[in-house]
Amino acid sequence: MKNEYKIAVAGIGYVGLANAILLAQYHKVIAVDINESKVNMINQRKSPIVDYEIEQYLENHTLNLVATKDSIVAYKDVDYVIIATPTNFSSELNCFDTTSIEKVIDLVIKTNPEATIIIKSTVPIGYTESICKRFNSNNIIFSPEFLREGHALYDNLYPSRIIMGGCWIDSNLKENAYNFTKIYKYCTIKKNIPILYVNPSEAEAIKLFANTYLALRVSFYNELDTYAEMKNLNTKQIIRGMGLDPRIGEHYNNPSFGYGGYCLPKDTKQLLANYDGVPENLIKAIVQSNYTRKKFISEKILKLSHFSINSKDKDFGNAKPVIGFYRLIMKANSDNFRESSVIDIIESIERQVDIVIYEPECKDKMFHGNKVINNLVKFKSMSNLIVANRYSKELEDVWEKLYTRDIYISDLDDEQME
Repeated sequence: MKNEYKIAVAGIGYVGLANAILLAQYHKVIAVDINESKVNMINQRKSPIVDYEIEQYLENHTLNLVATKDSIVAYKDVDYVIIATPTNFSSELNCFDTTSIEKVIDLVIKTNPEATIIIKSTVPIGYTESICKRFNSNNIIFSPEFLREGHALYDNLYPSRIIMGGCWIDSNLKENAYNFTKIYKYCTIKKNIPILYVNPSEAEAIKLFANTYLALRVSFYNELDTYAEMKNLNTKQIIRGMGLDPRIGEHYNNPSFGYGGYCLPKDTKQLLANYDGVPENLIKAIVQSNYTRKKFISEKILKLSHFSINSKDKDFGNAKPVIGFYRLIMKANSDNFRESSVIDIIESIERQVDIVIYEPECKDKMFHGNKVINNLVKFKSMSNLIVANRYSKELEDVWEKLYTRDIYISDLDDEQME
């Protein structure tokens, strides 16, 4: 194995940047993106995304990393090209839009046909095999990522597993895959990493089924919470009792307003689309459950909003109550609004109430026609009801007018939060 490899990474989102930084510790990495602002920030060693480890490594570690918009220069003479471009789910196509991946593959094959292409973007099941046939190439691998938003580099430094999916009939591809695995493992802090070599469709299925299972778990605890709230039961006590069973465990069990973010909404829809012609009930129910949860939360907020928080059971009459939404982001240490369940809830109730939003990550004065108030004191004072998908200590002084389903509130004692 060579001491240093040249690697290009297409796409500087969570996946691409985390991979680029990981590999740039020991190899020459060129990160490619169409966004000039992202390119400039990385070259200045500043992170364009919220991720503690990424920020620390860019600022404090020696990295052989440059960013560029010039993809032709980037792909020329490299050994590997990692594709981490976005693949959003298209309702019109009923599948992921993989156009960005194909543009990169086409250019790499024209520029540097000897380079091994490793797709990290999430794709439909069967995609890699079809793209190998389309481009007449046996040099493409699908290797899914299992990263948490806000902890992407950490999860690359301590990976749960490495999955490599390829058409292993080609001996060169198999050798290149083994070699890349060695390169990757050498850059991680965790060394005892399970590795699985499968065909590409199996690798694609691992990614989609894993995320759909996580969405299932979120949906299960959300429906449990819906039942408990309607029946006046203590959600936390029920979940505690369940979690003591080691087969169930005490993880991924905190109720929310619904799953959202970069991966779960689109991956569940894609897996459901891949089930076309295959008998199923559960996958469709997971997708539908998320809509049902958001509908329930919206109705609950409307019900609460028609009573004064400071004077219980006092009706607002004809005046619209002011509902304050604390943060649009899905979770702490994030700057992502995409597919946020909070936004769906806002859109479902905004005609019936007045809405103000506190979101420091939003620099505009309006969001979807609603005022953004980034003075927290002012936001609290003008809100009759404050809605938070996730609790923050910033809300401690307005607990009496707070609505959240975040049952694991570590900053408050059980008596106060229950």
